[in-house]
Parts: sequence; structure tokens; C-alpha cells
Amino acid sequence: MSNTQFIWGLGRRKTAVARVRLSAGAGGVLINNRPIADYFPNLQMQERALQPLRAAGVLGNYDMLCSVDGGGLVGQSDAICMGLARALKSINPGLDVAFKEGALLTRDSRRKERKKYGRRGARRGFQFSKR
Repeated sequence: MSNTQFIWGLGRRKTAVARVRLSAGAGGVLINNRPIADYFPNLQMQERALQPLRAAGVLGNYDMLCSVDGGGLVGQSDAICMGLARALKSINPGLDVAFKEGALLTRDSRRKERKKYGRRGARRGFQFSKR
């Protein structure tokens, strides 16, 4: 058994939930046991998931293992971002100012509005026909 210490962070966005585990390492990133480049095909989503590491200036100092459930890829990348920021904040509470400046610790609580009865969608009604 190795004596590796793990730091955990939990992030949420829409219906996605990410559990992030950090350990000292060379900067490897696995999401659901797949490399980040395989999991997020879009570079913008990869950048968003790793944004807290850049804001803290520790990119390449930690190995990250994520378990993500629910939602789509954009929601999952935002959930990873929040979980990673929380884990890094527990390591170094001084990063709080930099993370709040980039809104990395704020949960984005926007969700899809439910469909109402008598309407075609959440707000749009049916097309009116005069004749």
C-alpha cells in the first residue's frame, strides 16, 4: 500500500455530478477511466474542466481522477471545474480570492424550465389560427 494522500472535491452543474480526486503527481487527468482528450472531444470543454489548475498556477503538479455522472458534456465539464476548485481550495485556502474572481466556486444553478400544460414548450404557446 502506498502512502498517497487524496483530496476530494464535489461539483455540480444542471444534472451532472462530478467527484474529483487529487493527488500529487505529474499532471495526469482521467475522467471515468479515460484520458481527458478522449472524454471531451472539444478543446473548449477540456480548458473549462482544467481552468482551476490554471487559475491556481499548479497545472502539472497534481494527478486528477474524476468520476462524472448525469447531464451532458458541457454540464459535466462545468461540474468537474467546480469540484476541482473545491479540492484545490481545501489544499490552499488562499486561492479563495482567485477562484471567486473567476466564479469557479459559484454553482451555476440554471436548469431547464419545465413544460407547462396548454403550451407547446416551457413558455411558447400553440400557433393561433384565426380561421
